[in-house]
Amino acid sequence: MEDGSGLENKIGVALADAMKRKTQFVWSERPAIYLVRDYLDKNLCDVIIGLDTGDPRVATSKSYYRTGYVFVSRADRDLEVKSWNDARLKKLGHIVVAFGSPGEVLLKDMGQYEDNMAYLHSLVNFKSARNQYTQVDPARMVGEVVNGSAEIAVGFAPDVARFVKASTTPLRMTLIEDNAAKSNGEKVPQHFDQSVAVRRDDKALLAAVDAALIAARPKIEEILKAEGVPLLPVTQ
Repeated sequence: MEDGSGLENKIGVALADAMKRKTQFVWSERPAIYLVRDYLDKNLCDVIIGLDTGDPRVATSKSYYRTGYVFVSRADRDLEVKSWNDARLKKLGHIVVAFGSPGEVLLKDMGQYEDNMAYLHSLVNFKSARNQYTQVDPARMVGEVVNGSAEIAVGFAPDVARFVKASTTPLRMTLIEDNAAKSNGEKVPQHFDQSVAVRRDDKALLAAVDAALIAARPKIEEILKAEGVPLLPVTQ
């Protein structure tokens, strides 16, 4: 976030402090998927905070936390859905997912996507003659559950946790079990280790980042706890 209040902003500052460096953030209006190609690879930034460990486009640091996608619902609905295998999902009304996410993949595989498609596209801002849509805002995803327009939102925990925590309407946020698969048996991962990314050939910076992550670990854990991000044991 441009005001510096975002989760990754805070982690970036903690990392820079541990490296005895000063943070300088680079902002982009483009979706996050373009950050490697349009910023890191073009030397417009040196690190990206919060990429999946092992992303083949970059060199990634040792994982500094692991989390996953969550189901968010109103507490008074008492849904307590924990898995994409829960048959109740096929009987619910609107389900909010991010475009290009595992949730979208599974909704399509379940045959539920078309019933939600018009609704999902109503949540984004269309721009330009090409009707390029922006991603569904995490705050909007949670807000749709709060106001009852959606029965469940499916978001990546670091994106939605702060809005769930800040809600005056009691909400339930549950980590999704990592047992999801398409009807053809193809696994759809729900849990991910998170790393700092640098250019693939920048071995010196990667080593410095790994060392700094060890020093910054207490501060990073404090940030994640304050944000309300549910954590899992790191696997990589």
